[in-house]
Amino acid sequence: MPGKRLNVVVTRRLPEAVETRMKELFNVELRQDDRPYSREELVAAMQRADVLVPTVTDQIDSRALAQAGERLKLIANYGAGVDHIDVATARQRGILVSNTPGVVTEDTADMTLALILGVTRRIPEGLAVMQSGEWQGWAPTAFLGGRITGRRLGILGMGRIGQAVARRARAFGMTVHYHNRRRLRPEIEEPLEATYWESLDQMVSRVDILSINCPHTPSTFHLMNARRLKLMKPSAVIVNTSRGEVIDENALTRMLRAGEIAGAGLDVFEHGSEINPRLRELSNVVLLPHMGSATVEGRVEMGEKVIINVRTFEDGHRPPDLVVPSMV
Repeated sequence: MPGKRLNVVVTRRLPEAVETRMKELFNVELRQDDRPYSREELVAAMQRADVLVPTVTDQIDSRALAQAGERLKLIANYGAGVDHIDVATARQRGILVSNTPGVVTEDTADMTLALILGVTRRIPEGLAVMQSGEWQGWAPTAFLGGRITGRRLGILGMGRIGQAVARRARAFGMTVHYHNRRRLRPEIEEPLEATYWESLDQMVSRVDILSINCPHTPSTFHLMNARRLKLMKPSAVIVNTSRGEVIDENALTRMLRAGEIAGAGLDVFEHGSEINPRLRELSNVVLLPHMGSATVEGRVEMGEKVIINVRTFEDGHRPPDLVVPSMV
C-alpha cells in the first residue's frame, strides 16, 4: 500500500518510545487506558483499521473476523504467540498476520531458570517469612530445598526458548533431555549435550524437572494430561513459561496437593487470569502473572518489530515476520 498513511489501531498501552514512533509514522489510534478491549470494542476497532496491533488478551476468532469488514488488511500482533488469532480464517479473508518472533527468547529463558530456582530452593517461602516479620533466625534444618546441579532437566519443546533454557541449564550443571516434534540437527544438539527422547512418556518419567516450552496448538492442548503427569516422579518439579493450556491444571493441582508432584512454577495458566484458587494455597507452588517476557528491552524490541512489519506492508511488500497457517 505505497503512498498511503495507514490507519493503525493499537489495542493496549505500549512502551512510550514505541507509541511515539508509531505516532510519527502512521495515523495511529493509541489507548488512553490499559484495560483489554471488550469483544464489541475489538470488532469496532477491526472495522476502522487498516492495521490492527493486538496482544494476547485479544481473542480474534472466526466470528470476530467475520464482522471485521473489508478495510482490515494486516493484523500485526504485538507478541510471538498467535494462538489467540484464527490465522487460517484471517488469510482466507485476505488479512495478513505478522508476529514478533525471537524477541522474548532470552527473557523467557531467564524466567524459566528463576522459577526452577524459586521452587527448588523455596525462595517464596523464605520471602514470605521475612516480609511477615516472623523469622526467628538461622537454623540447620530450616527451608531445606535441593540443589539443581546434577539434576535431569526435561524440556518439552526445543525451539528458540527451549534451546536458551538448555544453555542456561548446562551452566548450572544440569543434564539436558528434550522432546520435540523433530530431533535437532547435530550441530545444535551436540553443544547442548542434549539427549533426545522420541517418547514424551519415557522422558517425563525420568527427569527431575520438566520445563514446558512448546506453543499451544490443538495437538499440544493438555499434552501434560492426568495420565502423563502421573508418570512423573513424586520428587519432580514442573515449570511452565509457555502456554497454560498445555497442562491439565486441575489434574496438576490435585497431584500437587496429594504430594504426587513435588512442586510447580507457573507463569501461565489454563484459563488466563482465572487461576484455580486451590493453587494459591500451596506452599510448593510459585505463581507469577505472565511475567516471562516482561523486560523493558524486550517490550521495546517487540514494538520495533511491529513497526517494521507495518512499514514493510505499507510499502507494498510482504511483512518479514508473516505468519502462515501451516506455522501455527
